[in-house]
Amino acid sequence: MSIRFNHTIVWCRDQQRSATFLADILGLAAPIRFGPFMVVTLDDGASLDFDQVEGDVAFQHYAFLIDEDDFDAIFARVRERALQYWADPGKKRSAEIFRHNGGRGFYFDSPDGHLLEVLTQPYAIGQ
Repeated sequence: MSIRFNHTIVWCRDQQRSATFLADILGLAAPIRFGPFMVVTLDDGASLDFDQVEGDVAFQHYAFLIDEDDFDAIFARVRERALQYWADPGKKRSAEIFRHNGGRGFYFDSPDGHLLEVLTQPYAIGQ
């Protein structure tokens, strides 16, 4: 059996703004409309389907495993936009990156307050 992640719905207040923000920061293709969603497709074919809601949006965490070569470009786009970033999910280590398992990563907020993470090496869980 092969089990793979396919998609998730990302709740937001402005789907065009939120989907475009993610695609631009990660250097992905522009979002496309699919039914009521604005869809950002990742390189492995999985997608984040942005759905607009009224009122408060419950915060979620989304982590993206990226290539080491992509890190500098993504980090530059975050810094060019003067976005805050942190080395920890508790947002205590501001303007720092983390280094785990020989890789690099950081956290930053989406326009709706979702905590986004990019990392170049997966966490060594159970090792």
